[in-house]
Amino acid sequence: MLREMTKYPFYVLLHPFQGFWDLKYENKGRLRVSLAILLLLAIATIVLRQYAGFVVNFNFPYDLNSINELQYIVLPFFLWCVANWSLTTLMDGEGKFKEIVMATGYALLPLVLMRFGNTLISNVITVREAAFYYLFDILSILWFVWLLFIGTMTVHQYTVLKTIMTMLLTLFVMGIIMFLGLLFFSLLQEMLGFVLAIYTEISLRI
Repeated sequence: MLREMTKYPFYVLLHPFQGFWDLKYENKGRLRVSLAILLLLAIATIVLRQYAGFVVNFNFPYDLNSINELQYIVLPFFLWCVANWSLTTLMDGEGKFKEIVMATGYALLPLVLMRFGNTLISNVITVREAAFYYLFDILSILWFVWLLFIGTMTVHQYTVLKTIMTMLLTLFVMGIIMFLGLLFFSLLQEMLGFVLAIYTEISLRI
C-alpha cells in the first residue's frame, strides 16, 4: 500500500491524462499524499533559498525566515483550491473540493523534484553554466502548469477552452479573496483600535 502511494505521484507525473483519470474515477489519489507533496515543496523551497550556491543565490541566509517562506507556498495552494472550487461550483464543474486539492497537490511534484535537484546543481555549476539552473527552473514551472491544466480539465470534465478560462478566472477570484481578506482584517483592526481608544478614554475619566 505504501509503495503504491509513493509510486502513483510519479505515474501521474509521466502519464497525466490516465493518472488524473484514475485519481478521480478509480480512487487512486490520496489526500495525505497530496498534502505531503505540498509539505515537501515548502521544505524544498526553504532548502533552495538557504543552501543554493552563491552563483545563483542572492539571498542573505540570516535574513530568511522559514515561517514567512511557508506562507508563499501553503497560502497560494489553498487559495487556489478554494477559489477553483467556488468558481467551478457555479460553472457545472464535477470536481469535489477533495479532488481539487489532490489534483493540485500531485501537480506540484515537478517543482519539488527540481528544487531539490537545483539545490545540488547550484553548488557545482559555474557562472557560465547558471543558465542551465534557470532553464531547469522554468521547465519545472511549465511542467507544473501542464499537470495542473490536465488535472483541472479531468477533475471537472471540462473542454480545453473552458479549462483555460476557468484557470484564468480562478486567479482572478484568488485576487478578490485576498482583497476581501485584507479589507476584513483592516476593518477589524480599525474597530479594535476604536474600542481600545474608547476604553482608554473612559478609564482616564474614571
